[in-house]
Amino acid sequence: MPAAAQERAAPLEADRIVAVVNNEVITRSELDRRLADIVQQAKRQESPLPPRDQLEKRVLERMIVDSAQLQLAKETGLTIDDGRLDLALGRIAQGNRMSLEQFRSALERDGIAWNGFREDIRKELTITRLREREVDNRIAVSDAEIENFLATAGTQSGTNEEFFLAHITLRVPEQATPEAADAVRARAQAALDEVARGVDFGKVAATYSDAPDALSGGELGWRSADRLPALFAEALAKTKTGETSGILRSPAGFHILKLVDRRSGAIQDRKVEQTHARHILIRINELLSEAEARRKLAQVKERLDNGEDFAELARLYSNDPSGARGGDLGWVYPGDTVPEFERAMQELKPGVVSGPVRSPFGLHLIQVIERRIDTASPERRRLTARATLRERKADEAYQEWLRQLRDRAYVEIRLEEN
Repeated sequence: MPAAAQERAAPLEADRIVAVVNNEVITRSELDRRLADIVQQAKRQESPLPPRDQLEKRVLERMIVDSAQLQLAKETGLTIDDGRLDLALGRIAQGNRMSLEQFRSALERDGIAWNGFREDIRKELTITRLREREVDNRIAVSDAEIENFLATAGTQSGTNEEFFLAHITLRVPEQATPEAADAVRARAQAALDEVARGVDFGKVAATYSDAPDALSGGELGWRSADRLPALFAEALAKTKTGETSGILRSPAGFHILKLVDRRSGAIQDRKVEQTHARHILIRINELLSEAEARRKLAQVKERLDNGEDFAELARLYSNDPSGARGGDLGWVYPGDTVPEFERAMQELKPGVVSGPVRSPFGLHLIQVIERRIDTASPERRRLTARATLRERKADEAYQEWLRQLRDRAYVEIRLEEN
């Protein structure tokens, strides 16, 4: 037979199911694609990975949890439309200092299919919106909790330690028997033993941890003590930099913490840089495309460069409520604006007008009027306290919600089948 005919006649291995999650399946090809992405990312970041068989189980478990969340979103009508997806992709491209076309080309040069990448981002956005709806938006912080938080911070000499953490979490199912819980604790002890023998903590986390960040070494980044569960904060108070805690037990399961670094901060007296800024916003919508918005903003920028008054042009053209105030945003604290806006604002010298800056709201021209270093006002401290308490509660609530969702799902794993 000619070679081409032999190729056509060669039997092809059918894609097979590696897991069933409720009414949907995860296939071998889907798992292999996710594995390839993770291995490629680990190589770029020089991150350690566990052996292939253990990595497969970790990744499959993550896919099972994602599938359960996506199915719940679908059942309850939560969707991410193409317009919102395109905005998110534009922000990702901008974060990489590329146009969307350049970003797409860069991905394809790396062997990443654009359509697959788009759908992966759509799934990430869906899961984020689901978390906001099911967990974050239901978190309440009382005035009494805020007062207690501020009073406690004030009794600690005005300081609040911050920790750079990595962690390993081993989940215990909600209805687990004592024997099943003991088996999970035994795995936690095995993980701790490996760390004690000098095995890289990130590799141990990738091998053992059930947390979503397991494959990135379990890193939590910088967390202030007040943003941590009391169980963690108490353990870290007795842990030296570079050391690992013992096994900690919480309602969610077993935990091992590594204190990578620590630093002191200040709650009551923390100095912050404030920026007095103003902007002109042109919104992008069905009636005005991004290209048209850029042309319009370029004309406004040219008029500014020729000496016309910023406040007057903001009143004429800005689609933001601040336009009535000449675009004045007042004194802005770090975190008050979306990341794209804040990054561009921080790079500006006072008096300079930026080029067009893309954000989820549209396109901006930004001008910094002045900057100052000041202590946070009482109102700002209360807002910070509320946000901190919400974040701490939300982290714990989300992990508990995920555990319950996973336990309720029908899951059949077929990874070992031939």
